[in-house]
Amino acid sequence: MLKLYGGARSRASIVHWYLEELGIPYEFVKLDMQVGEHLKPEYLAINPVGKVPAIVDGDFQLWESGAILLYLADKYSKTTLSPEERGVFSQWVLFANATLGPGIFIEANREREMPRLLTPLNEIFSKQPFLLGDEFTVADVAVGSILNYIPIMLKLDLSSYPAVLNYMKQLSERPAFQKSIGGRA
Repeated sequence: MLKLYGGARSRASIVHWYLEELGIPYEFVKLDMQVGEHLKPEYLAINPVGKVPAIVDGDFQLWESGAILLYLADKYSKTTLSPEERGVFSQWVLFANATLGPGIFIEANREREMPRLLTPLNEIFSKQPFLLGDEFTVADVAVGSILNYIPIMLKLDLSSYPAVLNYMKQLSERPAFQKSIGGRA
C-alpha cells in the first residue's frame, strides 16, 4: 500500500487531497516534526533532505509535493496523457510551487506579484470552472491548494478577483478537499 509521509500543517495535505480525489488506498504516516521525526535515519533514507511530503509506493520512493502529484497523475489517473498534456500538467504544478506560492507567501514579493499572478487566473476562471477547462485535474490540486492556503494562513483581501474566489470556494466544497486541507483550517 502506498504510504504518504507528512507532518501537521505541511504540504503533505496537498498530496493527501489528491490521493483522496484519486480514491486509491494509502496510509498516512504522520511525522512529529516538533520532535524531529523527519530527521531520523529511517525517514532520511526516504528523503535525505528531511522534508515532507514523501511517498513510498512499493519499492519506489519520491519526495517533493509537485513531483509526487505528477507521479500520481501518471500512475493512477484514469486518463492516459500525451507528452503535451503531461507538459501542461507539469507547467501548472511547477507554477503553483515555484511561482504562485512564493509570489503570494513571501511578503517581500506579494505586492508586486499578487496582481500579476491572480489577474490572469481570474480571467481563466471567469471563462471556465477549472484551469484546463471543464474537467478537474492535478493542475487544480496544485494551484487550488496554494490559493486555498491564503485564507487559512494570510487573510488577504481577494475581492478584486471574484472568479478566483469562486474557484477557491468550489474546490473547498469537494469531499476530498474536506478530508484533507479543509480539515486543517
